[in-house]
Amino acid sequence: MTMSVPERKSGSEGKEEESEDESEILEESPCGRWQKRKEQVSQGNVPGVESASLAMDTEEGVEVVWNEVLFSDKKVFKAQEEKIKEMFENLMQVEHPNIVKFHKYWLDMKESQARVIFITEYMSSGSLKQFLKKTKKNHKTMNVKAWKRWCTQILSALNYLHSCDPPIIHGNLTCDTIFIQHNGLIKIGSVWHRLFVNVFPDANVQGKGRQHRDEQRNLHFFAPEYGTGEDDYAIDIFSFGICALEMAVLEIQANGDAAVSKEAIVNAGQSLEDPLMREFTQSCLRPDAKLRPTAHDLLFHRVLFEVHSLKLLAAHCLINNQYLLPENCVEERTKSFDPNAVMAEIKHEDRLGVQLKYSHVSPLELDKFLEDVKNGIYPLMNFASSRPHPVPRALSLSQEQVETVKTPTPEPQETESRKVIQIHCNLESNEEGTKTHVSHVVHQMDDKLHRQLSCDILPTDTSKDLASELVHYAFINEEDIEKVAGFLEDAMKRHRVGALPSGSTQ
Repeated sequence: MTMSVPERKSGSEGKEEESEDESEILEESPCGRWQKRKEQVSQGNVPGVESASLAMDTEEGVEVVWNEVLFSDKKVFKAQEEKIKEMFENLMQVEHPNIVKFHKYWLDMKESQARVIFITEYMSSGSLKQFLKKTKKNHKTMNVKAWKRWCTQILSALNYLHSCDPPIIHGNLTCDTIFIQHNGLIKIGSVWHRLFVNVFPDANVQGKGRQHRDEQRNLHFFAPEYGTGEDDYAIDIFSFGICALEMAVLEIQANGDAAVSKEAIVNAGQSLEDPLMREFTQSCLRPDAKLRPTAHDLLFHRVLFEVHSLKLLAAHCLINNQYLLPENCVEERTKSFDPNAVMAEIKHEDRLGVQLKYSHVSPLELDKFLEDVKNGIYPLMNFASSRPHPVPRALSLSQEQVETVKTPTPEPQETESRKVIQIHCNLESNEEGTKTHVSHVVHQMDDKLHRQLSCDILPTDTSKDLASELVHYAFINEEDIEKVAGFLEDAMKRHRVGALPSGSTQ
């Protein structure tokens, strides 16, 4: 089997030809939603897909990438067809704000050849490598806060992949496969790199993977154990360490066209002035894979604590529950505050205390922070014990294992499996008596963790309705629905007759 890709357009062509010709529609998807253009783009090194075309999503009105993998041998394609379908169905299940989105795929059979076409998110602002080159060219240095935010986002994506069951290994993480948007959002691409190699181990796609690996300029991103058959998530941590180091120093110098030497990497690490940054990157680059930290461990490294965890958790709670709040509630709330009012005070017996006033908080900065949280720039790290994500099995399976996997079924919606041990809630009616506000429902789960929510109950709502909503949003186990409904019914009755406004059950 041979694979080919569309030829890359030369950058020396005139601007006159680029304008009209590149916007010309060459092809449409069977459903008519995706329209392929002539303009060529590059979204990172992927086996079998060295270049791709710009396309338009006519439903969303945004640009996307139209990728093609061509098979010249139709018999080989027919033999691999089911495996190819399963691979792409699994790719569509990968969902994370810091991972390039995989939208759609379809197969196209013609007399002369067969094609697999898949649509991915378009990263219009370019790769991290391009950004670092521009920054260095302008004689600027990397902003430490930006470095922390970028590291956190990359690690959040890796932690998601590695916590899948079974773990997904990226295997091709370089500054060329990491993309940065204009708002500072980082996304990693080429997640399907290792999947392509696993599903087509004997095809030219693997040769192309090796070819990319052997590119001199990117050789230093790969861990010493890469390709030995014993590599695991630690190879991604090594690659991340090199990326973090390059982000800090802008570029690790190589001698001409030769590969970046180990000595150059050591020198770049030693040049970091911040000892925490130096220790952070060095821990990722340990030769022994077993001694490297996990992505989850690195997310809790002191050097990345730019935002206090309580502030970050509060912001995520606010964003996740916006549908319960009036529009522009933050802006309206901050306007009503007296700037000189004290919102918090730290008292000391032996010295003067510290007062925090509302004037110390900039409403504009708060709005910007909440917008960044909403866009995924400050991902929420795992404050509780993590549960594995039930996503694509074939992403980490060998060829033999993949052959035994049947056609995939849609993954079930995540459900709460832990048992409710104890419940508390407070109820309060509004002045008109038109609705009751449950100020907080706290569940103590059997793993000693707590979950909490707030909501309004209309007179027409029943306790069973509310309990069903809690199941729908994976807030409680379906087996506990009767217990929770009974508790809420009892609490609502006591509230109506003027008894104590709160209750608990066990």
